[in-house]
Amino acid sequence: MGTGPIVRDADRDDVMAICRFGEEHVRAHYTPLIGEEAAALQVRMWWNETNVAGAVARGSVVVADDGGHLVGVGQRGLDGAEHVIYKLYVHPRHRGGGLGRRLLDVLIGQLPPGTERLYIEHFVANERAGAFYEREGFTVERIDAGLGVVWRVRDLR
Repeated sequence: MGTGPIVRDADRDDVMAICRFGEEHVRAHYTPLIGEEAAALQVRMWWNETNVAGAVARGSVVVADDGGHLVGVGQRGLDGAEHVIYKLYVHPRHRGGGLGRRLLDVLIGQLPPGTERLYIEHFVANERAGAFYEREGFTVERIDAGLGVVWRVRDLR
């Protein structure tokens, strides 16, 4: 019996698999929430090779690797001086087993010492994500109704 997925830093060899993950899973997940066109746009904008390769090169992407199969992706970045989780996705078959928390914990562990806050954003319609982040200690800071996006923050102090 295997130990299940390993969470590790993404490397250059993961870039295309991460892009495919976005195409296959993120698009399908978002379509019922925000519509097909908007879901396709999200994938084109944020799961393309240029965007993913840049983030991987900066060391800000982690993956959940299950025997060579990508089953989760997490990405952090900066919005001005604030640290933000931009991607946190688990393959549908692997949800509910703590993998999202493991990806999140690894990303938090990579933040510079003394980081006081961590932000995350998700679509208002993505209630499952909202419930997950709520359990993980992220409170709603603001809702951008125009974009249909919830911004949450977690105090790391």
